[in-house]
Amino acid sequence: MSLTALHVTASVEEVNAVIERDGGVVIEGYVPDDALNAIRDDMMPVYETVDWGGDFLGDRTRRFGCLFQYSTALSALVEQPHFLGAAEHFLRTPSKVWHGEHLVDQVPDYHLSLTQAIAIHPGQGHQPLHRDDVLLFNPHPGPQVRVQMMFALTDFTAENGGTNVVAGSHRWDSGRGPRIEEAVPTEMKAGSALIWLGGVYHGGGLNTSENDVRHGITMAFDRAHLNWEENHFVVYDRETVEALPPLTRRLLGYEEPLGYWGYVLVDGKIKGVGDLLARDRAAPNLSVPS
Repeated sequence: MSLTALHVTASVEEVNAVIERDGGVVIEGYVPDDALNAIRDDMMPVYETVDWGGDFLGDRTRRFGCLFQYSTALSALVEQPHFLGAAEHFLRTPSKVWHGEHLVDQVPDYHLSLTQAIAIHPGQGHQPLHRDDVLLFNPHPGPQVRVQMMFALTDFTAENGGTNVVAGSHRWDSGRGPRIEEAVPTEMKAGSALIWLGGVYHGGGLNTSENDVRHGITMAFDRAHLNWEENHFVVYDRETVEALPPLTRRLLGYEEPLGYWGYVLVDGKIKGVGDLLARDRAAPNLSVPS
């Protein structure tokens, strides 16, 4: 079963309904052309400077992460309404907890766990189908803990390795494995994006073209009580962080968190640990609540 494609003018509710049903959706025209061009200008020269991935990462695939050191224009991908809307809907599901004598909703936050650029070259075979939330030890059936996005920097086709997706596999239990014949390659134009849940089986596609390199950028939101897949704090310097919009900074962990997780208490005020690391490289007057 192929994934549904919706135009960027579709409502967040429409997009979430398709993701609920199929596990993923293609958003056509995910960002405007000016954002696509800015990202392309910043990122395309970097792809050829990195080595081949090898093994699971791909013998004919180039990958690199920590992407905001190359382009602050990538904030357009992070703050896109459908991506944020899917994270809000699938990751911020409340649970009931007792607070003293009152039963209240506890709502988890989410953060930007992963940024990665991927270029699949001719001759690359199928990547093994996998669930990305396996890194988070998430059971199936179980809660949604990841919402991921793959942005097409160049066109994705069935011939050049468009991401293979097994639609509906987010509903499978952990005992059912995927078969490559169940997967359908993602086909979309540059500037479009695939949004999918962490429980969906997927993998980089087979590139049978002669000279068509498939360039993509993937990012993932995870529930904020889980560790980051990518360690942002050891990479970005103060100038890079301060050049980002406030929402992107918060999602990377460089601002005050929404929930009581991953914070530090400084002079009686809650701060994001990344904010201290990026700005001061030290955290004076730390205290730990009892």
